Amino acid sequence: MMWLRRNLPGLLLAAAVASVATVAGKAAPVVGAPILALCGGVLIGVLGRRSVTETGVFAEGLALTRQRILGAAIVLLGLGLPVGSVLEVGRQTAVVLFGTLALGAVAAVVIGRMLALDRDSATLVAVGTTICGASAIAAATAVIKPEKERVAYALGTIFVFNIVAVLAFPPIGRLLGLSEQAFGLWAGTAINDTSSVLAAGVIFGPAAAHFAVIVKLVRSLMIVPLCLGLHFSRRAGAKLSLRQSLPLFVVLFLVASVIAGTGIVPPTWVAPLGRLSAWLIAAVLAAIGSSLTWRQLRANGARPLVFGGALGLILAVGSLALQTATGWR
Repeated sequence: MMWLRRNLPGLLLAAAVASVATVAGKAAPVVGAPILALCGGVLIGVLGRRSVTETGVFAEGLALTRQRILGAAIVLLGLGLPVGSVLEVGRQTAVVLFGTLALGAVAAVVIGRMLALDRDSATLVAVGTTICGASAIAAATAVIKPEKERVAYALGTIFVFNIVAVLAFPPIGRLLGLSEQAFGLWAGTAINDTSSVLAAGVIFGPAAAHFAVIVKLVRSLMIVPLCLGLHFSRRAGAKLSLRQSLPLFVVLFLVASVIAGTGIVPPTWVAPLGRLSAWLIAAVLAAIGSSLTWRQLRANGARPLVFGGALGLILAVGSLALQTATGWR
């Protein structure tokens, strides 16, 4: 009872911000609920600093949200990624999809070193750009435990280039004479956030939107090797048991994806569970935003933004080049 009394105010505050952001995100899908939740959290933190982030009534619940909710949200994502159905699309698009991911990974290492970015900022912007936006940043955050301002800046960077992509991709696709399926492949491999992939696809055409989202789901499965790679690289040299070395939420994510492919989960449940996952991620981002200060955000400078822009451009051009080389027109 005492635990509930200490944590409930902060949990309810995060839930309220996430709910408002989710509703607003439907009206402004280019912005999306994750960014709106983060901004709402920042606003609350600025207006009520001590009562939100220090010793006030909301502090413990917000801290609990930041630390414990991400894993559950990521596991729920797996229920929207049935392994069997997405693997077929993965087989058809493997060269373009995995070639683009490999290109993005190499570019992230090279450009990150050129810009002398700190390790966590480079990791968060890179995974958000190359894999699946806010969901990948959330997954990486659960593994590497970066400072809050690094997460906020990475999400802000993703947001900027989501808008650029939604506005730029459809007219460029038409100028290049891409078919709807080819455009869907391009959007699914080169735009980072699912809502922005869908928005760009809808602008181009219904078939483009459908195929883009499927390609994006295949790309999202890379969350699993991403988390494992980050986990083991950050613990190199440590003597750990298998249970200790494998993040539990990664195992449960895989189990959820397999379950989604068996048909055990009723089809009518999949969309609500996906929305619940997105809502939980928004709650976490609201809690993160509530503890930020403008000084922390300014300290990151412009280099992560330059880094994200360069990666986004490389992915867009690289995906088109691979499509041309493999006959996807």
